Amino acid sequence: MKKILFVCVENSCRSQMAEAYARLHGAGVIEAYSSGSRPSGQVNERAVYFMRERGYDLGQHASKSLSDIPDVEYDYAITMGCGDECPYVRAKQRVDWRIPDPKHLDDAGFRVTRDLIETKVLELIARLKT
Repeated sequence: MKKILFVCVENSCRSQMAEAYARLHGAGVIEAYSSGSRPSGQVNERAVYFMRERGYDLGQHASKSLSDIPDVEYDYAITMGCGDECPYVRAKQRVDWRIPDPKHLDDAGFRVTRDLIETKVLELIARLKT
């Protein structure tokens, strides 16, 4: 299985949703982790609500810092577009998905971002399977 780390600043929205989708769709392909460079200490309530619409309980997740994740070499370190490069995280490949932070968007905008993250995770899984 490929070790994938999803990173954003607070580890409260985008990286949490990416980790959730990787767990939902990538069983047997991806070992998913998420973290933040400056974690907020909690998962965004709206992210929990909108992921519940997809059948995933994000309320069981916790906001984590880069020091809270396993000290391993990841196959991919994927940032969400927050400018974090995570220089201390060992990764074979680094990718920036440039996904806007949905925390201040209206409900429709939040759902668009959530669905974009799912699409990107599904594309990643498809690539990893080939």
